[in-house]
Amino acid sequence: MKYVIIGNSAAAIGTVQGIRQVDKEGQIVVISDEKYHTYSRPLISYWLKGAVTEENMRYRDEDFYEKNDVDTLFGTKVTKINPSAKTVTIENGNEISYDKLMIAAGSKPFIPPMEGLDKVTKKFTFMTFDSAKAVKEAVTKGAKVLIVGAGLIGLKAAEALEHYGADMTVIDLADRILPSILDEDASAIMQKHIESKGVKFILGTSVKEFSENSALLNNGDTVEFDMVILAVGVRPNTELAAEAGGTVNRGIVTDQKQAVNGLKDVYAAGDCTESLDITTGQQKILALLPNAFMQGEVAGQNMAGKETYYLNAIPMNAIGFFGLHIITAGSYDGEAFTETDGVKNYKKLVTKDNELKGFILMGDVKRAGIYTSLIKHHISIDECDFELLKEKPQMIAFSRGYRNEKLAGGYGNVD
Repeated sequence: MKYVIIGNSAAAIGTVQGIRQVDKEGQIVVISDEKYHTYSRPLISYWLKGAVTEENMRYRDEDFYEKNDVDTLFGTKVTKINPSAKTVTIENGNEISYDKLMIAAGSKPFIPPMEGLDKVTKKFTFMTFDSAKAVKEAVTKGAKVLIVGAGLIGLKAAEALEHYGADMTVIDLADRILPSILDEDASAIMQKHIESKGVKFILGTSVKEFSENSALLNNGDTVEFDMVILAVGVRPNTELAAEAGGTVNRGIVTDQKQAVNGLKDVYAAGDCTESLDITTGQQKILALLPNAFMQGEVAGQNMAGKETYYLNAIPMNAIGFFGLHIITAGSYDGEAFTETDGVKNYKKLVTKDNELKGFILMGDVKRAGIYTSLIKHHISIDECDFELLKEKPQMIAFSRGYRNEKLAGGYGNVD
């Protein structure tokens, strides 16, 4: 059996491990347009500020490919999937055959059309190790940096650039920061915290026109800059699947075995795919590293002949900005319980249909996994001491039977 994997990040690594759990002998080929050993993308901001080395960024040990008998083609782009011939074409025109194919192509930065952007010489995205290296080469101490986008990527770039004493201004069309993961109250707390580190925000507007070193905003303001970070959003890399005849909505559509709809012996996982969000019942892109790895692992097992399914996917983020940590999960449609000191700590628990559907924790994020288990295992709030859980996530809020069966996976006792 010959397995070909397009991509080399979390979903690809999960696929390798899933295959090798079942098939120790089959040939595995990993093809990646990046030239690096697998690395953890969330760590590029920590590398930029000098908190980790390139070696620390590795998602697996140096000998991972050798131990798993994986052939690698790094710095090589796949240009086409040929499903009838069961080959992929790479950029030099050569074709590589497969018995089973994994598309773990990830996503790319979205850069909307902005007038005059071509005049800006120092403009960067911030999603790959190469983009972080380019920013590091360009930034100078005290540089004026304009960050377009107040989401996860833009704010992690800001955090890293504080190390260089950068004078940072962040703009966003939304009326608050981190609108995809935080509600208004939590967003306001985080904004105040980041502003205390010297970052300036201009919200509810966008760039009307760029010149070489300034941006005219739609609200009439002008922002001077030495460099620009473009962090407006991302788009899944779905083109290969779509051109091959696979079903694509916002992301690649798969079944729960991660097999691509419309293509035989082709699988997909990670940020380029859609998942079923069990808290809403909707298909959506869940661009999360753990989600990508688990999807890949399930796909790999199925590719190698072991029938398994990826279930219980939920949106989840565990991240921090300038030392203030956040964990969010699920959806916020329902009845909300909130608690905050208005400064750093914030808690929101959202229930619907007698279950916990989502939460936001900021500041004190300890034992958030208990709330996550409540969501993933559909535990009725009538079957636990939810009032105690509102105060603090703790195992004692559950009966011994539930602690063993639901929260410990049935292995041993949980006291």
